[in-house]
Amino acid sequence: MNPLSIGPVAATTAESEGVDASAVDDDRDVKIRVENVTKQFGRIIAVDDVTLDVMDSEIFALVGDNGAGKSTLMNVMSGVHAPTSGTVYVDGEAVSFSNPSDARASGIETVYQDLALMNDLDIASNIFMGQFPTNGVGPFRFIDWDETYERAEEIMHDRLGRDVNVQTEVEFFSGGERQLVAVGRALAFDPQVIILDEPTSALSVDATRLVVDTLQRLRDTGHTIVIVSHNIETVLQMADRIGVLYQGELVGIYDPADTDLERLNKLMTTGTAGAEVADD
Repeated sequence: MNPLSIGPVAATTAESEGVDASAVDDDRDVKIRVENVTKQFGRIIAVDDVTLDVMDSEIFALVGDNGAGKSTLMNVMSGVHAPTSGTVYVDGEAVSFSNPSDARASGIETVYQDLALMNDLDIASNIFMGQFPTNGVGPFRFIDWDETYERAEEIMHDRLGRDVNVQTEVEFFSGGERQLVAVGRALAFDPQVIILDEPTSALSVDATRLVVDTLQRLRDTGHTIVIVSHNIETVLQMADRIGVLYQGELVGIYDPADTDLERLNKLMTTGTAGAEVADD
């Protein structure tokens, strides 16, 4: 660990605990590979030499306490930050993102925690704001509202499985439904990868279930999902694998079937899983 990193070296790795899920034993391809990525802000190392693979058509969760580096790593994958060192690969090709538009060109969309929805506009307008379908010629182009509503219905009804009126203002929707509108906006760019920042934060049990079901539906229809979350109980229910960050380091990647809430909380707060690794 670089001496400028915050805090002590994490005392364990996934291998020392015997619960390593970093290698996936199936025929899926690696969709995103983060290889030896470090991100430094001045003298502060937010992400320290992290290597991990996100597989095609899986839900991969990044968890960690405040300051663990999960949001920074998410921002590296989504094009907000360029890594100080290391490489990001998409479909086996090294990429260098200068901004989120570069990530979008590689098929990566991000849904941020604030959602950035306009309450007084309907679902369709929120989905296509800034990218409305148009008709006309040259500078004389106008919004094609028929196509806008048709495409919004296809996204919400067919791809997300939600029976909603796309001409309804989003102010009338619950937190879970609003989250799905933000996901629908991401789908308008036809991404292969969707990254979500705290997608179930402050949601009710029913709204959380709605979001979980929808993300699993997207995975099952061929999308790769990366979520950043503090909600460990929900992560255990929906994720295929869970990466745990502690003070900038990746301390393990776990199959939810082989771990539990207590272990993940311990890893997030101490970097170790407790007494069972004390003999290493």
